[in-house]
Amino acid sequence: MSLPRLFLKPRRDRPVRQRHPWVFSGAVARLDDRAQDGELVDVCAADGEWLARGYLNRRSQIVVRLLTWEPRAVDPAFWRERIERAVAGRAGLSADPQTTAYRLINAESDGLPGLIVDRYGEWLVVQALTLGMERYKEALVNLMVDVLEVRGVYERSDVDVRAKEGLAARTGVLWGEPPPEMIEVLENGLRFLVDVRQGHKTGFYLDQRENRARLSAYCEGAEVLNAFAYTGAFGVYALAGGAAQVVNVDTSAEVLELAARHVELNGFEAGRVTNLPADVFAQLRAYRAEGRRFDLIVLDPPRFALSRSHIGRASRGYKDINWVAMQILRPGGVLVTFSCSGLVSRELFQKIVFGAALDAGREVQIVAQLSQAEDHPIALTFPEAAYLKGLVCRVW
Repeated sequence: MSLPRLFLKPRRDRPVRQRHPWVFSGAVARLDDRAQDGELVDVCAADGEWLARGYLNRRSQIVVRLLTWEPRAVDPAFWRERIERAVAGRAGLSADPQTTAYRLINAESDGLPGLIVDRYGEWLVVQALTLGMERYKEALVNLMVDVLEVRGVYERSDVDVRAKEGLAARTGVLWGEPPPEMIEVLENGLRFLVDVRQGHKTGFYLDQRENRARLSAYCEGAEVLNAFAYTGAFGVYALAGGAAQVVNVDTSAEVLELAARHVELNGFEAGRVTNLPADVFAQLRAYRAEGRRFDLIVLDPPRFALSRSHIGRASRGYKDINWVAMQILRPGGVLVTFSCSGLVSRELFQKIVFGAALDAGREVQIVAQLSQAEDHPIALTFPEAAYLKGLVCRVW
């Protein structure tokens, strides 16, 4: 039996032909009555030409997420092929005994829209973000445990985007053993404890792995301020790079307790680190008022722009923290600054930092541009996947 068909409006088929994986509701002309949300549909041009195949959800603004541009069955063989391709793309990481935590499946960019899978040692952590992936989740987990050797699979489908899909949050064991309270992982030979049940994202900011390693090169003998520190991973890398002192600032005293454990776990002297529970915006100003100066500052804030209506406010927030940070850096100091707001483009972020430099009266050079780690690939057909952008700046 043929699949239900969705017909696009005239002249609205170009993104699909260019293999962008999203079909927005405004591009839809009509849909077969038998189409069911969460199930597969064939996407056709206005004249009936078959274009692609994906899964449907009329409750979402993204009404179809495309899986294939070939008229092939989306069956267990299809899903296995996609999983195996994603695993093959991380072969270097999986073979590296010094790194045991990384992203295994990166949604649209791995041809599996709506599915995130991260590996922490012997456990997988899964996020099913869409109705389609919720429907296929059990089958996909069974395939993953057949392809990979793991002790358990844990679900962290507790993200806001599920509400837009008409889905409730879900967490818990999907297969095998439950994860321990903390999973110890290695990242570039450094040891970290990850709470996959309650931690941010799936427990750890895996997308910053390569940027943390790069930071170390600037830290010899430095006084480092790690703002929005979370569990202090940037701080640990700073210590590994020879930092004299590290100050981790985060609003949560609980995550800073874990930051302190990471210092001990990696054999660094506790006296080289201060963990300060405080609001970063206020603390930056307090340091400015007291004349405190640093050699290197990391700004890795949470996502400021949750929707397009937030872009203006987010831009002001990014400018503010970068402006004050530049004022408390010693001449020749290094600012490592990030935005993980996908709606804030790399170009806009650089303009924001430029404005902060003008207002701070500092001369600033960009010495490196940063992005997400290689296990968070960006499909050329899906530029929206490039959410993380960063700058390493020398501030005079």
